[in-house]
Amino acid sequence: MRRVRTPAMATSSTALADPATPSFSPLYQQIKSLILQSLHAGEWKPGEPIPSEIDLATRFRVSQGTVRKAIDELAAENLVVRRQGKGTFVATHAEQHVQYRFLKLVPDSGDVDSEGPAEREIVDCKRLRASADIARLLALRTGDAVLQVRRVLAYRGTPTILEDLWLPGAPFRGLTAERLREWHGPMYAMFETEFGVRMVRAEEKIRAVLPDEAQAALLAVTTATPLLSVERIAHTYHDTPMELRRGLYRTDTHHYRNELG
Repeated sequence: MRRVRTPAMATSSTALADPATPSFSPLYQQIKSLILQSLHAGEWKPGEPIPSEIDLATRFRVSQGTVRKAIDELAAENLVVRRQGKGTFVATHAEQHVQYRFLKLVPDSGDVDSEGPAEREIVDCKRLRASADIARLLALRTGDAVLQVRRVLAYRGTPTILEDLWLPGAPFRGLTAERLREWHGPMYAMFETEFGVRMVRAEEKIRAVLPDEAQAALLAVTTATPLLSVERIAHTYHDTPMELRRGLYRTDTHHYRNELG
């Protein structure tokens, strides 16, 4: 089927390539970019179905096979979820299998479900100005408003994870310690439900460290206890960094697990 530029595609073309520079990306990649733009714009909300392959093929004036290949990549990246006989849905952090996608610390038994949800304590939540380090990692300017959250996650009464989070101030305006304490689901589900921000990708740095006195007290360990330090930068659509998270993990009853494809 011959591709014809539709008004929707013409409007989006500047996001695909500079008009002065020819675009040599495969057609399915261009369709994937257009679908991503619709996801980013909130045309289809998390948990909602996206149009069928036939409808998308008609919309973009391409073959159904081209649309299928684009959706295959989006599904492989956990941005959409295929459900047999029901269609394709926007992935959401509210789903059980997605909740643990970014949480790699699991009990030594390996049975995450038997441990139950973590008990969460919000230690601090405040707005401040971004330091040069935080601003660089969140693609902000030094001095821009950020929200800093400190929380402790405990399993079966044992404090296991201490996390410090930094969020850009503008997208998370209105987020308070009270709202965090009242929310009982995954934090990323709150971000997408309450603030329209969906984390779709993360990169991490891991090292072994010793805690300072304040960190050791919050985790009920000594300053001589080795901990796993994990720095994570989570991105929303178009690779926009939306969260910096620095966590300290106890590994006396848990271990860090990552599945490599």
